[in-house]
Amino acid sequence: MAYGDDITRTGVTRRAVLGGAAGAAALSVLSWTPGARLTPAAGATLAAPPGYPAGLSLYQQTYENWSGEIEADGVWTSAPASVAEVVTLANWARASGWKIRPRGMSHNWSPLVIPPGTPSNTLLVDTTRHLTAVTVNPGSPASVTAQTGVTMESLLTTLEAAGYGLTATPAPGDLSLGGVLAVDGHGTAVPKTGETLTPGHTFGSVSNLVVRLKAVVWDAASGQYVVRTFERSDPAAAALLVNLGRTFVTEVTLRVGANKRLRCQSFYHINVGTLFAPPATAGSDSFAGYVNATGRVEAIWFPFTTVPWLKVWSVAPSKPLLSRQVDGPYNYSFSDFLSKDASDQLSQIVAGNAGLTPTFENTQMAVVGSGLIVTGTWDIWGWSKNLLLYVRPTTLRVTANGYAVLTSRNNIQRVVSEFYTYYQNAIGAYAAQGRYPMNGPLEIRVTGLDDPADCQVGGAVSPQLSALRQRPDHPEWNVAVWLDILTVPGTPYSQQFYRETEQWVLSNYSGSYAAVRPEWSKGWGYSGTAAWADPTVRDITIPNAYRAGQAAGDDWDTAVATLDGLDPHKVFSNPFLAALLD
Repeated sequence: MAYGDDITRTGVTRRAVLGGAAGAAALSVLSWTPGARLTPAAGATLAAPPGYPAGLSLYQQTYENWSGEIEADGVWTSAPASVAEVVTLANWARASGWKIRPRGMSHNWSPLVIPPGTPSNTLLVDTTRHLTAVTVNPGSPASVTAQTGVTMESLLTTLEAAGYGLTATPAPGDLSLGGVLAVDGHGTAVPKTGETLTPGHTFGSVSNLVVRLKAVVWDAASGQYVVRTFERSDPAAAALLVNLGRTFVTEVTLRVGANKRLRCQSFYHINVGTLFAPPATAGSDSFAGYVNATGRVEAIWFPFTTVPWLKVWSVAPSKPLLSRQVDGPYNYSFSDFLSKDASDQLSQIVAGNAGLTPTFENTQMAVVGSGLIVTGTWDIWGWSKNLLLYVRPTTLRVTANGYAVLTSRNNIQRVVSEFYTYYQNAIGAYAAQGRYPMNGPLEIRVTGLDDPADCQVGGAVSPQLSALRQRPDHPEWNVAVWLDILTVPGTPYSQQFYRETEQWVLSNYSGSYAAVRPEWSKGWGYSGTAAWADPTVRDITIPNAYRAGQAAGDDWDTAVATLDGLDPHKVFSNPFLAALLD
């Protein structure tokens, strides 16, 4: 959900790239830069919002999400200097018939912030300029209180200085805390064999660490929007912990625990068939074998290559002899930009020469192998933040689907093996027809589920809309395997391929074996021509995934009713959320 500064891209646009008009160099330097701010008094092309509160910031700015698939050439935007100003904006919006969309770093794919064709009566509220205060609360247990506009990199840096950290976090540091919480942001971690949870940590989502939060909600007694504090034990908090942007959370207190030193080893010698082997033949070099050994694994496999990039983290209080110490994040500089060869090939691919896709994929993997050697990063060691944050904004911006497969830990290898077999066969069948819908990697991670006890609050509620919510009817399901396949937006046949893959995932991971929930920030609900466009998935499949196994009065419908009750005037909504949640 809404992770960011409103942004535009300088130089050649993605539309030009996908139209084949861009040079190869443009592909290797795609980056975000702040868009021009046009005020009512200086250059704005939109009519000023009626009765806008005097003294509050207001400017027109272009909006674009991470992949460039959702763009709005001009949207009224405000950067409130305080929470009180957010409240003022909410009450103005209610009286004026406007909608407010909280916006962080916009590092998301799905239309949770704004969908295409956003109505003109929409105000984006940028939390990242001023709502960034952080206070560490030391002790036992410890916590951190932070406003929701702070970036994860800034938050983790502050925690590190105080001796605290998280077990897992999303890989990009340029995410706002509010955005991460809105979509149950996660990393990759389960306990290794024999490991116990360190107090103050969780193997679930970042949302599972919330102790209390503050949100702008409707107060019927006063007839206005106000800031209200919700403890983790408050039944209403269950809908707010992962809220999809259907409310405006201004501040959260998170449980935190002692920081840890981690080691991250990169392997690129294991054959993909070995890593994703069927369970009956899987050994210690299998995906599940590494999960059991260290608990923290990510596999990145480029189609049409023979070896994946396998990242394996382990807790290491002392520096291993052969590891290189790192004192900052983003250590894989070779992955921050496309190489010249890769950018040349991708330019030809988007210009219509799809047959170069296998060559492009092998070039990408060759860059990984050589890059790890040249930069000396195949075995690194340092504080958790410096190993968990490794995606910069300058990386190639691709589109991605995303699914969490809930299952038991002893079925991890079965999940990844079945998906690999399906995916390998599917892209092979397309390639036999001269079609290459996927020109990005397959990424696989695994996490624990959200256990409310981890936040150390008596009576803590479970995040009702988290993909990592436990299934009481399947207590043996204790992990989620995250599956993502990536491609450049607009790649021919990609939408058709995404739909076929989604339908296979929903069908295959079912029954007593597993269940599927969407990764909110990414692509899902594929119609065959667009993402988030299949009404059956949106209106039936997804709500049922959050009803299944949950107690009456504590499920999808409860969350929707709670969010509606806290914002009955739907000030914090948009057409996409209205269709999804109504």
